[in-house]
Amino acid sequence: MNKKLSAVFASVIALSVSHAFAGGEIAVIVKTTNSTFWQNVQKGATAGNKEVKGYSMTFQGPAAESAIADQVNMVENAINRKVAGIVLAPSDPDALIPSLKKAWEAKIPVVLIDSMISDSGKSYYQSFLATDNEKAGELCAQELISKVGTTGKIAIMSYVAGAGSEVGRVGGFKKYIETHSKLKIVGPFYSQSQMATALNQTTDVLASNPDLKGIFGANEPTAVGMGRALVQSGKAGKVVAVGFDGNQDLQQFVKDGTLSATAVQGSYQMGYLGLKTVAKILEGKPVPKFLNTGVVMVKKSNIELPEAKNVLY
Repeated sequence: MNKKLSAVFASVIALSVSHAFAGGEIAVIVKTTNSTFWQNVQKGATAGNKEVKGYSMTFQGPAAESAIADQVNMVENAINRKVAGIVLAPSDPDALIPSLKKAWEAKIPVVLIDSMISDSGKSYYQSFLATDNEKAGELCAQELISKVGTTGKIAIMSYVAGAGSEVGRVGGFKKYIETHSKLKIVGPFYSQSQMATALNQTTDVLASNPDLKGIFGANEPTAVGMGRALVQSGKAGKVVAVGFDGNQDLQQFVKDGTLSATAVQGSYQMGYLGLKTVAKILEGKPVPKFLNTGVVMVKKSNIELPEAKNVLY
């Protein structure tokens, strides 16, 4: 081989290696890393990545779900380092759209999990994997009505106003309550997904509404704070409480009767299927625009059964 051919060959090898290195990462970016829900998403994504050949995986999220600008920067950085694909749980329905447009222009496939973005961004992602949050909210409303009846007063402890999952979940809950009962709703109150905030808000709600019959905590940190407030105020088991998500704290609250039930999402499935869906897109295979990852209503009666154990974390 002459020197010129040898140099060309070497440059082609170097180019293909550098391209493979630059294009070999799938970035998983969630709402926060400080939550067992998102850590369970990470477990699923890691398992999915083991079944996908040729791609490494990175996992990151801001310190808090309300740190939207930090999440935007993480997506921008992923695009700038030319990742192969992105799995994203957007913290805000609008703030991420300019970044997703950049990913689309750079031909980087994006799979959304957990929360939707606004309609104006629908052409910039390839698939959305999530709980049907509106349906999940309805299930929580049905559970509460079955225990408290159709009259009286209930409270909604929510998390981040306007987040895609919150709009569907709390919207579905409220709509069902208003359509199928005469229950008066107090709230919603927004914890910003901070457990301590939810605890303080719930304590105040219980104190100012001594006739409260039921209460709904709409995500993991909110429901944990709500449960702790019920215990501390001596209202556990007296005010009917329905939570959302399934970490160790919430499982214990179900077992001891603080929570009547908690609706548990397929968080592991979101990570696992999210990773696998990006890989399918990169292989040129068709993927569904929406995939429902399901919800299980976990109660004392089924918490030890496989249907619950498969989603609890």
